Amino acid sequence: MQEKYNSWLIALERRAPLTAETYRYEICRFLEWLDGKKLNLESGVSIGLPDLTCYLAHRRNVDGIESRSIAKAISALRSFARFLEDDGNHGSASFASLLQIPKRRDRLPEVHRKEEVDRLLSVIDTGKILGLRNRALYELIYSAGLRISEVVSLNIGDLHLSKNLARITGKGSKERMVLFGPEAAFWLKRYMSEARQKLLGTRNGKALFVGRSGKRLSRKGIWKNYTALAIQAGLSTKLHTLRHSFATELLAGGADLRSVQELLGHAEISTTQIYTHIDPAHLRDSHRKYLPNLKAWSEP
Repeated sequence: MQEKYNSWLIALERRAPLTAETYRYEICRFLEWLDGKKLNLESGVSIGLPDLTCYLAHRRNVDGIESRSIAKAISALRSFARFLEDDGNHGSASFASLLQIPKRRDRLPEVHRKEEVDRLLSVIDTGKILGLRNRALYELIYSAGLRISEVVSLNIGDLHLSKNLARITGKGSKERMVLFGPEAAFWLKRYMSEARQKLLGTRNGKALFVGRSGKRLSRKGIWKNYTALAIQAGLSTKLHTLRHSFATELLAGGADLRSVQELLGHAEISTTQIYTHIDPAHLRDSHRKYLPNLKAWSEP
């Protein structure tokens, strides 16, 4: 059923591969939960709103997922309900359409100061080939504000080291060009010349970042390595924090919102606006610079 659902997501609902993978994972969890409750869709059992509510409560209370992940779970369940109705071979799950996706709370993204990012990157052992790869990888993510899915899909041909440019395939298979800084370029050159071929061995591959096996580095591997580095650096952080920090630093440095939107690959500028929070010290300096005659700020 799961393979059929995955094909349906891509062919009929035209979901992006990454979204299809997320939905498929959620439905796998849902089917496992149903099995534990002795409910089997193959037998034609009808799943109602109380069942779905109990499942979501399980995901929140037992698995500890937050409101954003709950919203994704609900979207997956509603999609799965449509699939079951289209398929016509299983019990109705139409009650899934009654589930309301919780309203997102606009929380300020977690960001790191540059010195914190520098501390995290400095704990990487660049005397080893995997260390060289990791330093180049995380420098690039930070320097260009990349999503993990974007860096995973990068190929050698997407990189233009002489111009500090990379061609990125973002959400919805949309392409954009991004810039990266000299520090990222330095470590990318070292990785390319000293480590990548050793990881590939006798193989030929087009993936930019590869693992011990010579195959394309996975999202799970990148997450795992980053978590270990964050612990070493004494930081409680997620990988996406590097992207948040990149965007916040650009805006704090004076970049306009439209430019940051382009660099991040956001479809809507409203998504980029979450990064317009700036620390009070920067606001105070800007206020004094542009409105010097207004005595609004008192000295601490």
